[in-house]
Amino acid sequence: QVQLVESGGGLVQPGGSQRISCAASGGPRRTSIMAWFRQAPGKERHFVAAVRWSSGLTRYADSVKGRFTISRDNAKNTMYLRMNNLESEDTAVYYCAATFRSFFDDFVLSEENTYEFWGQGTQVTVSS
Repeated sequence: QVQLVESGGGLVQPGGSQRISCAASGGPRRTSIMAWFRQAPGKERHFVAAVRWSSGLTRYADSVKGRFTISRDNAKNTMYLRMNNLESEDTAVYYCAATFRSFFDDFVLSEENTYEFWGQGTQVTVSS
């Protein structure tokens, strides 16, 4: 049974930083691609960032480029999202997603249907 467990959410002031984590367990092998999506109140879920586990290739949504950094720790099978210069518009539930399938094209990294496993989400609130 594959499990993705997010942690590290909370309340942060505008302009501040936060790091959230996603620990993966129970898979038949190492994940192929992992990603972060987020869903703001009353809105649809959107892509934030993704990383190919073997190569380390990353992709970001335009709204977070230059402020967010996605990374992974192979030994811990854990993915991170470092968020800097946070804005109120970053307030959302952040979901971790993973797939064990292999994809050649990089455009699939931002597509929700690429991922068959999802975490429960962690709330990040940016407010003074």
